Amino acid sequence: MFTTAFAQREQTQPGGLPLDLFAAIESLKKELNAVILAHYYQEPDIQDIADFIGDSLQLARAAEKTNADVIVFAGVHFMAETAKILNPDKLVLLPDLNAGCSLADSCPPKEFAAFKAAHPDHLVVSYINCSAEIKAMSDIICTSSNAVKIVQQIPKEQPIIFAPDRNLGRYVMEQTGRDLLLWQGSCIVHETFSEKKIVQLKIAHPEAEAIAHPECESSVLRHASFIGSTAALLKYCQTSPSQEFIVATEPGIIHQMQKLAPHKHFIPAPPINNCACNECPFMRLNTLEKLYWAMKNRTPEITMSEDIRIAALRPMQRMLEMSN
Repeated sequence: MFTTAFAQREQTQPGGLPLDLFAAIESLKKELNAVILAHYYQEPDIQDIADFIGDSLQLARAAEKTNADVIVFAGVHFMAETAKILNPDKLVLLPDLNAGCSLADSCPPKEFAAFKAAHPDHLVVSYINCSAEIKAMSDIICTSSNAVKIVQQIPKEQPIIFAPDRNLGRYVMEQTGRDLLLWQGSCIVHETFSEKKIVQLKIAHPEAEAIAHPECESSVLRHASFIGSTAALLKYCQTSPSQEFIVATEPGIIHQMQKLAPHKHFIPAPPINNCACNECPFMRLNTLEKLYWAMKNRTPEITMSEDIRIAALRPMQRMLEMSN
């Protein structure tokens, strides 16, 4: 049996890529004592081979609790950084180091440091979709799952800077009644949805419910019957009696929606232009092939200075404590 399995594993394509990538990755997982964490926006093959799939909060919790020696993070750079912040002694791999984030890029550390210095009395609450340097300058981290809950726990007299996403910040302000000082960052994917085309879809599909991520602009959110994180959207489509949904978030989530509610119909919300702009170009940089090579070669590895890691760890821990 071992000989047969070994022979099958050794069969390769030109360039050294195994014929059966799924089997090869499973073998490497055992060899490395590795865990594969994947975001809902990853391609279906990666979602299907992952040990854990989730949104940012779920993935942070999974990274914190894992007993694996190696964390393979199928997501974007800030997510893999989060895993390293929580697991300094583990090897954290990202299949493609260029898998960044437009929202994280919209908040450069030098500019944000000056912004923070101009408002020294403000507490800094930062959305997890930011770099390790921004986390290190923050007091509390949040995700779209817990942002409202976290802000509600902060004394009302305490002024707050909310960074980097202005759309999520506006949504939190509406839900809490708090006056937040917003950093003007945004996500290229969630800002590209067309209000006009969503209205047209609702007319064409009168029984469909529109559901949206709070990173979308308010013009899109006002047409949604439910607003929530990727995990909340996934749960809602399973429990709602509706049979059809217009989904205003990165369409990678539809793979899981279809698996968990196969009898329902999911329509990706269209972007403004006739393009694939509703797909995150950074999430799509990761592929099953790159994931295999990352595990095979133990690289690209996520690293950071210990000073940054420790400073970023404190607000991450506060988030996890306040989310219980």
